[in-house]
Amino acid sequence: MELIYLDNNATTKIDDQVFEAMLPFLRESYGNASSIQHQLGRASQTAVEHARSQVATCLGATEKEIIFTSGATESINMVLRGITSAYKGKGNHIITCKTEHKAVLTTCRLLEKKGIKITYLPVNDQGEIDLDNLKSAIQSDTILVCLMAANNETGVLHPISDIAKICQERDTLFFCDATQLIGKSEINLTKIPIDILALSGHKIHGPKGVGALYIRRKRKPIQVPALISGGGQENDLRGGTLHVSGIVGLGKAMEIASFPPYISHYRDYLEQQLLDHIPAIIIHGSAAPRLGNTSSITFRHIKASEIMIAMPQLALSAGSACSAGLRDPSHVLKAMHLHDEDAFSTIRISLSRYTTKQEIEKTAQLLIQVVAQLRANSPIWQLYEQGLIT
Repeated sequence: MELIYLDNNATTKIDDQVFEAMLPFLRESYGNASSIQHQLGRASQTAVEHARSQVATCLGATEKEIIFTSGATESINMVLRGITSAYKGKGNHIITCKTEHKAVLTTCRLLEKKGIKITYLPVNDQGEIDLDNLKSAIQSDTILVCLMAANNETGVLHPISDIAKICQERDTLFFCDATQLIGKSEINLTKIPIDILALSGHKIHGPKGVGALYIRRKRKPIQVPALISGGGQENDLRGGTLHVSGIVGLGKAMEIASFPPYISHYRDYLEQQLLDHIPAIIIHGSAAPRLGNTSSITFRHIKASEIMIAMPQLALSAGSACSAGLRDPSHVLKAMHLHDEDAFSTIRISLSRYTTKQEIEKTAQLLIQVVAQLRANSPIWQLYEQGLIT
């Protein structure tokens, strides 16, 4: 049985070019990038700086604005904890959103216990924020607005250009988790005044365990203290021996990142097939701007776990990989006003540039068949058909 992998918002297959770029730094050029006294160390340092240039070029940034981390979760912690410490003289208020990644929300909950005020912006039933709410929420003591570019569960896009301009006008820092947007849509930081941005390599066919943090260079430098202290690596912002092979892989992945337009056509084809052949389904965020690879679908009155168990040949998810194993319904879907039952009946399908039309056609066939079979044996579905429940 050949597996069809459709969980690319969780992680992606490493690209062959990325793997080949990394190999020399796992075997031959294995020096510590801080050991510049010898050839192997200098080779590693050169490779790291080349990768920094690759990342910066893709973002429209400069090399000095790029800090390598272990990924977006570390970067998020570094920024949220660091900003609240460095800017406590200005204020103690952060604005975020109810549908942010758990790395943001969990850290914000911890900061609240330390006296930081957090505003959690609501979203409508499409997962969109109201920019007027954002404007109203920014106060004199607001030190940071933290909003993602694209939602990892639904693919819904926030208007980051508008958000950045609002923050700029109000002299408030804007931190954007762009993890899901990178590699799927162009982002040029010379045109969008985002102050701080985080990304991870494993979402763009790069390696796991490596990411980058962009901190804009301004006349008045942005103060983000180090989360991890050590030997002064990354301009004293991130201590520890550099993950050279991973950084090289991230640089290559950024350089070759692409999102073929046919992927969004495949996603649209899949959704239309399901809408045409399966009653009582909900496609979340379908009326909002979305990533072209993401589909969050509720199959009413069937548990998502039952569907996935019945289709072992498909790699799908019931939501964010970072929330796997939790018994609570998706906080994203709850914020979009879904009932718990519908939230537990939701599957996320996320495509990559490796996804084929044949895989999508097979997925549609399997879902149509399996949902029909499960509902045929479901007393709850029979009650729904009889109009006895909604």
